[in-house]
Amino acid sequence: MPGKAADPYQKPLWVRFRKDLRQHYLAYLMLIPAVVLIFIFHYIPMYGILIAFKNYKPKLGILGSQWIGLEHFRNFFTGVFFPRLLRNTLWISIYGSVIGYPMPVILALLLNEVTHLRYKKVLQTISYMPYFISTVVICGMLKSFLSYDGLFNALGRMLGNPPISYLSEPAYFPSIIVWSGLWQSVGWNSIIYMSALSNIDQQLYEAARIDGCGRLRQAWHVTIPGIIPTFVILLILGMGSIFAVDSSKILLLYGPQTYETGDVFGTYVYRIGIKGGEFDFSAAVDLCQTVVGFLLLILVNWISRRTTEQSLW
Repeated sequence: MPGKAADPYQKPLWVRFRKDLRQHYLAYLMLIPAVVLIFIFHYIPMYGILIAFKNYKPKLGILGSQWIGLEHFRNFFTGVFFPRLLRNTLWISIYGSVIGYPMPVILALLLNEVTHLRYKKVLQTISYMPYFISTVVICGMLKSFLSYDGLFNALGRMLGNPPISYLSEPAYFPSIIVWSGLWQSVGWNSIIYMSALSNIDQQLYEAARIDGCGRLRQAWHVTIPGIIPTFVILLILGMGSIFAVDSSKILLLYGPQTYETGDVFGTYVYRIGIKGGEFDFSAAVDLCQTVVGFLLLILVNWISRRTTEQSLW
C-alpha cells in the first residue's frame, strides 16, 4: 500500500525558500530594487526617532545630544494645545470617515446600475478627474470659490444672504476640508468597489431574479454582501491613519483665525518642528501619533476578525 505523500509545508522554511529561489530567481532579482529603496527611505530614517528622547542640538548630532527620556512626551500631554489638537484631529477624522467611506460604495453601486456603456464611461471619467488635480491647485480653486466675490458668495447674494469669509470662519473650516476631500477622492476610491462588484457571481443575480427580487432587493441581498469584505479591509486600513489627517491641505488653507477648529497634529508638528526649529519636540509628537495609529490598526483588525471573520492577518 503506497504511503501518504509528504506535506511540502512540513519542510524547514529555509529549504522551501531555497527551492522557491531557484525556481523564481528572476522575480527575486526584480524585487531587489524595491527592497533597497524601502530599506533606504523607510528603515534607515527610523534611526532619527532617537531625537524624540533627547534634547537635540544639531551641532552635537543625534548621539551627542543629551538624553532626557520622556520629557517631551510629558510636556506635550500636559500642554495647553493637546486638548485642542486631539479634539480637532478626531473630529475631522471621524467626520471624514462617516462621509468618506460610504460615498464611494454608493457611487460604485449607482455606476453599476448604469447599463449604457458610453454614458457610464463618461460618468466614471468625470468622477475620477478631481483625483489627478494637485492639492495646491485644489486649494487655489477653493480660495477662489470661497472668497468674498467667489462662486458661493455670488450664489448667496442671489438668495439675499450677506457675503461670508468662509475660510476665516472656524465653524466652516472642518466641513470645507472634509467635503473638498470627498469631491477629490470619491471617484478614485470607488474603483476598488467597482472591481469587487465585477467579481460577484452573476448566477447569484439570476437566482435572486428567479426568486422575484427586484433591483433594490438584489442590491441589498447580493451586491452589498459581495462588497462587505472589501469595505471591512479598507476600513481597517483607514483606522491606522485616523490621526493622520490631510495636513497639506489644511496648511494651505488655514490661518491663525481657524486654528481653533483646523489645527491638527500634523500641522502642529510642521509649525513647531519646521518653522519653530524644535525638532526633538515635534518628533515626539509625531511618534505619539504613529504609535496610536499602529495600536488602533491592531485593535480594529482584532475586533473585525472576531466579529466578521474579515481581517488583514
